[in-house]
Formats: sequence, structure tokens, C-alpha cells
Amino acid sequence: MYKVFINDKPLFLTSTLEKERDFKYFLLDTVDMQKLIAQYFADQLTNAYLYHADEELLLKLFKEKITINKAGGGLVENDKGQVLFIYRNGKWDLPKGGIEKNETIEETSIREVEEETGCRDLKITKRLEKTFHIFKRNGEYRLKITYWFLMNTVYSGDLYGQIEEGIEKVVWVDKKDIPELLKNSYQNIKLLFNDSIYCKTALEKEKGIV
Repeated sequence: MYKVFINDKPLFLTSTLEKERDFKYFLLDTVDMQKLIAQYFADQLTNAYLYHADEELLLKLFKEKITINKAGGGLVENDKGQVLFIYRNGKWDLPKGGIEKNETIEETSIREVEEETGCRDLKITKRLEKTFHIFKRNGEYRLKITYWFLMNTVYSGDLYGQIEEGIEKVVWVDKKDIPELLKNSYQNIKLLFNDSIYCKTALEKEKGIV
């Protein structure tokens, strides 16, 4: 199963049918994708399933029905164990941005973190889960696939938000403060933290589980 966010609301790609769920089901083969997405943006839908029997084909078929934009981003930790966050559009977020010509996705991710935050000396230590969300550009709905990487740095210099990207703040956040901060973040960012073993540990410590 895959989870795609539209206006921070989930659209599930699934190969199983569960009668007890109070969600609308649509057939991936025949769905009018642009119409379905428009219903989300108009708040006529808050959650739904796109169904296809073959799980291995779910994402492939979905991507054939919508324009794709790829992006790369970083979950950055410093030598004090703090995590780098940005604040824009009234939400806490992580630095990320679109891939440029002739770049690898790893190069994109490092470049975007540097440009959006001023942080330097970045090293990728682990590939994290991809996230998916749909946005509108030039009257067309598009799927953004963001490739995330866990990074570390010993950088201790000044941080500054990229003005043209609307970034108001760039801060290092103690792990114990992450759960509170995530209350005002995007579902994809919450999902990224929840799916990461590294981040699960931080959240479990906050809850007294470990």
C-alpha cells in the first residue's frame, strides 16, 4: 500500500478490499485522476482508496495517470544530535527541492539543504522512505515524489532561510522537542519521522517507551 497526500489528506493505493472501511473506493484502471484530485481540493473527499489487484503495479499505473515531479530532501542531524527544521507557510518542514538537469537525487538533496538553510559539510548516511503528495501547477495536478536522505554534519556556522522560497526560520531542534513541533507540520513529514527507526527512537523516548 502507498499513501499519497492531497491537501494533507490521504489517498491510498491498495491491492486489497476491506468492506468495513468507511472510505470510497475507485478502480485505478478507470479512474478520472484529475477529477478525483479536484474533489480533494474542493473538500468533497477527505480520504479514498485507489484499487488494483496487482500490488506490484500500483505505483506504476498511478504514475502513468499523472505528471511526475521529483524532489530530494534531507533530514539533517548535527553533532549535538539536533535536527534541522525550516519554517515556511505557517508550518514546520524539512528542506527539499526539485531535481535539476544532470543531477543525481543525492546531489539534489544536498544542494537543496545548503540553499534553503545555509547548512554545509553534509554527508548522507542513509536513504529514507520516499513521500508522495499532489500539488497544482499551471492548472494541472502533479505528483511530487520526494526522495529523503538522513544526513549528518559538524557545521556550526550561521543558518539562513532562502528568502525566495519563503523560508522564515531555520533552526536546530532537540529530539525531545520534535513531537511537539510535528503537531504543526505536514502529514508527509510526520510520516517520514514515524517511518524512520532513527526518529521512532526519539519519539518513543519522549513518550517514555524506551
